[in-house]
Amino acid sequence: MKYRNLFSFLAVAALVAMSVTGGSGCANIIPPQGGPRDSLPPVLLKADPGDSARNFTGSKITFTFDEFVEVQNITENLMVSPLPVNSPVVDYKLKTVTLRIKDSLEANTTYSFNFGNAIRDYTEGNPYKNFTYTFSTGRYLDSLQLTGKVVMAETGKTDSTLIVMLHTNGDDSAVIKEKPRYITKVDSKGNFTFKNLPAKKFYVYALKDEGGTRRYLSNKQLFAFADKPVEVASRNDSVLLYVYAAATASTLANVNAPLQNLKPKGPRNNADKRLKFQSSPDNGQQDLLSNFFLSFDLPLRNFDSTKLRLYTDTTFIPVTGYAFTKDSTGKKVTLSMGTAGWKPNTLYQLILDKDFAEDTAGKKLLKTDTLSFKTKKQSDYGTLKIRIRNLDMAKNPVLIFLLNGSMVNAYPLSGPEFNAAVFSPGEYELRILYDRNKNGVWDPGQFFGKHLQPELAKPIERKLNVKPGWGNEFEIAL
Repeated sequence: MKYRNLFSFLAVAALVAMSVTGGSGCANIIPPQGGPRDSLPPVLLKADPGDSARNFTGSKITFTFDEFVEVQNITENLMVSPLPVNSPVVDYKLKTVTLRIKDSLEANTTYSFNFGNAIRDYTEGNPYKNFTYTFSTGRYLDSLQLTGKVVMAETGKTDSTLIVMLHTNGDDSAVIKEKPRYITKVDSKGNFTFKNLPAKKFYVYALKDEGGTRRYLSNKQLFAFADKPVEVASRNDSVLLYVYAAATASTLANVNAPLQNLKPKGPRNNADKRLKFQSSPDNGQQDLLSNFFLSFDLPLRNFDSTKLRLYTDTTFIPVTGYAFTKDSTGKKVTLSMGTAGWKPNTLYQLILDKDFAEDTAGKKLLKTDTLSFKTKKQSDYGTLKIRIRNLDMAKNPVLIFLLNGSMVNAYPLSGPEFNAAVFSPGEYELRILYDRNKNGVWDPGQFFGKHLQPELAKPIERKLNVKPGWGNEFEIAL
């Protein structure tokens, strides 16, 4: 019996040893594995005084969370309504956040504090998003709200960096001299919401808040205004604002293709003495839809267009109907081909007499020069037909084409159909601009005095892929 028990003990010990060593003759030590990353925001356990408190008379609020927290970028995140004269002070320690009010509180007023994404857990930085604390110094909480949307007038897009402001003073100068009564931020879709408002009349504005002043201090700032004050009297009031920058207006007429890979011309010798310029053809190819131009390093003191002559082919056949013009800076000379336009797949020769130009440094060509370039083929382009349904012709629509976010062409429409026999290939975004005064220019608004809203553009969600050598036809519904 004694030997049987000893044998059983040794067998169990051997099995235990094998499980430890994994049968390989050495111990297989596995390091402890960490748990999943904490992706949860902190949880508010208690607010003292409690949220939505009435008859509030204190100056300190304490928030207790379920884990260690920190506060980041409180100046950018904290939105207080009504807007205080002195910003409250926010401190944090371990699991608590403390808010200290520095202003005297108004009687019978509802206050709200939106912390944005400022409060985060200490270890992973998970934000407690858009935490809002509210109290009233009176017997009840104001419960009305105002919603709306802010749209960029020129593009129809939105800008989440804007704020919306409510003023109670109707004077135009209030947006310069006074801070607003209430403010809120615009979300990624351009929407905004004011909560806990009293039943009052407000003047509504949107603004790109530069420097945190909450004031309209420059006509370069993005700005918007409502046509009339809003009487907040229900929970469903809404307003639409169109934002613009008064100092910027984009010309829509005669839009040319952008400058393309300019190529320096002229011999390397005596480079410091020779008139320096660049020409526009890309790799020696001229776009059929663009003007040819010369760009100079220095403004031209003298320019004689009669000493520039254009020919075709290697036999130098004279071209007629073209014109050269110098721009107001004196640094650019443009060759316009008139109504005839460029001939496709054609070799052009531009002869520059050595005395055709002199810049402000007294530099000229050292000798007569010839620039050779060839126009693109007809097959490099496509034809384009666009039918637009539900187009309001009474608003003077202009069809705008954009490549990579930049406007490349704009065409005033005389009807619901656009046709082009020659059109550059590419994937285009489209907008419809309502050109109120038919001046070929997008006009910003004018707030002071006139209260004139900006002209509006409507983005078309569908992109058009124009293919070369192809009859491209599209139908779009607005």
